[in-house]
Amino acid sequence: MILHENETLPKAEMEDIQLARLQETVRNVYEKVPFYRDKFDQAAIQPSDIQTLADLKRLPFTKKTDLREHYPFGLMAVDQKDIVRIHASSGTSGKPTVVCYTRKDIDMWADLVARSIAIAGGQPGEIFHNAYGYGLFTGGLGLHYGAERLGMATVPVSGGNTERQISLIQDFNPAVIAGTPSYILNIIEKMETLGLDPADTSLKYGIFGAEPWSEEMRRTLEGKLGIKACDIYGLSEVMGPGISMECHEAQDGLHIADDHFIVEVIDPNTLEPVPDGEIGELVFTSLTKEALPIIRYRTGDLSSIQKGICKCGRTTTRMARIKGRIDDMLIIRGVNLFPSEIEHHLLKIAELAPYYQVHLHRSGVLDELALHVELSEEFYLAIGSDMNHPDILMLAKTIQHSMKNNCLVAMAIQILPPKSIPRSEGKAVRIIDKRAHGIQLETQG
Repeated sequence: MILHENETLPKAEMEDIQLARLQETVRNVYEKVPFYRDKFDQAAIQPSDIQTLADLKRLPFTKKTDLREHYPFGLMAVDQKDIVRIHASSGTSGKPTVVCYTRKDIDMWADLVARSIAIAGGQPGEIFHNAYGYGLFTGGLGLHYGAERLGMATVPVSGGNTERQISLIQDFNPAVIAGTPSYILNIIEKMETLGLDPADTSLKYGIFGAEPWSEEMRRTLEGKLGIKACDIYGLSEVMGPGISMECHEAQDGLHIADDHFIVEVIDPNTLEPVPDGEIGELVFTSLTKEALPIIRYRTGDLSSIQKGICKCGRTTTRMARIKGRIDDMLIIRGVNLFPSEIEHHLLKIAELAPYYQVHLHRSGVLDELALHVELSEEFYLAIGSDMNHPDILMLAKTIQHSMKNNCLVAMAIQILPPKSIPRSEGKAVRIIDKRAHGIQLETQG
């Protein structure tokens, strides 16, 4: 086991580090970022007012819209000549959020991702198969530099070209694979199509993230690949991957790098803190970033935190796996619903493959939901490839009953043959919004 010295510090010592770094960060943004200086002045707060960690709550929040409104470089705390890397979001809903890094930032990021990979079980001298996408997305390059920093031979295969991915896994014998859970599922499916046993590889650990995934998905990935599957968390506005990582020993919450980030959990409506263990919106403050230090950033991600000593020996704060994003939450006839909740119950049904999509429709003034699912290859063959088989109708009723009882939402069910739902080479597309098109629901059962 590889433990960084700061991962096992007593609470008081960690808080001393956090306070000193918080005070320095607040002074820095007040002096160098007009946006923060104006926000602090409006709130009548001076850097000298931050005397304890509790004083952090006096500082204003930062939102994604703030980064977009100051696009591209308005929130930078360094001169442009000091920037060595620029990443950005896809910008599918407006201007992208742009994040920049100094050389020190890149080194710090690599250190934190190296720590994360070690937490998940990676060891120096092993081979690391990186199936995260490279480019403006922070996942690929973030994991790449972290794996190299840890001393692993890194295969920068990126996403896509799945058959080549399989060949490289067979030929190079990596110990660790990293990617989105949905794309790793595609690799598994392609292996099975080729007549290969996904568990018959050198892989021991998987590092999966960039999209919410359930415990049932973990069991599917672990069972198919014969690995320990661990969750990684990050977002570009705060740093990228490596903010927190689940340990392979306990798989009970993601260890946050407390020496580099302060986490809060707030009620997204009242903006007040919620007690440890209760779900709310994650808020992060960076403590060591140079180019884009960020204060109380509202992530939009819903989770909870717990403290105490983990089975692995670390004392760092742990966050639960992401329940969903505030903007991914569906409100169907007054019921709040996240796609991850659907996945949690759907993957328990043996007749189905682990692929699904949620189609939103409008019926009059009300929103309605159709759940598209796929049959497993085994069940499809067992019914003779007959999509009108009586067992299909019975299965549709079983799914409807499960969704209504567990998610409290009535859903139309569309059962499809294997490989009908589009596969993703990155983040899976779970929600298809057809409400503007007046498309009628299709159902079985």
